[in-house]
Amino acid sequence: MKIDRMLTIIVILLNRSRISAKELAEKFEVSVRTIYRDIESINMAGIPIISYPGNNGGFGIRENYKLNHQLLTLNNLCSILSVLKGVSSTFEDVELESSIEKLRNIIPQDKTHHLDLHMEQIIIGMQPWAYTSKQKELVKNIRNAITQSLLITIIYRNYANETSTRQIEPMSLIFKGYTWYLFGYCHLKTDFRVFRISRIIDLQVEDVRFERREKSYQEIEEASKDQVSLTSITLKFVPQVRSRVEDIFDKENIEILNTGELIVTAQFPEKEWYFGLIFSFGEHVEVLGPERVRQAVASRIKSMHEKYQ
Repeated sequence: MKIDRMLTIIVILLNRSRISAKELAEKFEVSVRTIYRDIESINMAGIPIISYPGNNGGFGIRENYKLNHQLLTLNNLCSILSVLKGVSSTFEDVELESSIEKLRNIIPQDKTHHLDLHMEQIIIGMQPWAYTSKQKELVKNIRNAITQSLLITIIYRNYANETSTRQIEPMSLIFKGYTWYLFGYCHLKTDFRVFRISRIIDLQVEDVRFERREKSYQEIEEASKDQVSLTSITLKFVPQVRSRVEDIFDKENIEILNTGELIVTAQFPEKEWYFGLIFSFGEHVEVLGPERVRQAVASRIKSMHEKYQ
């Protein structure tokens, strides 16, 4: 699109002293005549473009204008590219790759070493643990369905190991806690739902369009926070797992005893999730209270022990 090309030309000119019409034409795969028309339109919009004659000539923006209207610094661009590269590792997206390439092209040739150094200094790895090629393909297909407002049909296995077929209006992809989720309107439940991508057994993109509903994921998330029941649980940890405990819990919730043991009192949602967290510490944790949670953990330990008799 012309407007997209012109905006990119402006950003390039703001970050480079000058560039030739031929180089711009090759970059955007258009004719030199088209570039001249773009430059004329940019000038008419009030941005002072200077034309430099000769072999080393080209186009540039008046220096005092650049100082007053610089959109992005070199460090800004490097930081944005670091984040975009981290996101691109999780799923394939043509527009995302195009954005990365455009931003890379903005950086002057004599400054690319700065970008390479920045990429080594700050590495953002967003690829989920145990991320399979199937999940990557699911994310890609869901992304395409969202952008085209196409219905999808999924076979889904929930936390309770129940399998169902759902027709979904996909609305948002959510990357949270190193895991991808799908937010959409479920026709089976006639309500908005969040689905964990790794639990989707099969997915079919339908040739049926839908009109996007007004509700957003942020609205649903805020409303659900008020409905979650929390339980205050007190745990005692041995000194050997102190680093991991401090990774998970806020320091104000941790009391360190003279023995080196750690007492943690924190609020947990009333879900199966907190049992998984407790058991992940194995013999290094003890539930001190409340008594019903302590007994529930003891009962599960007993069942586990019986399996190995």
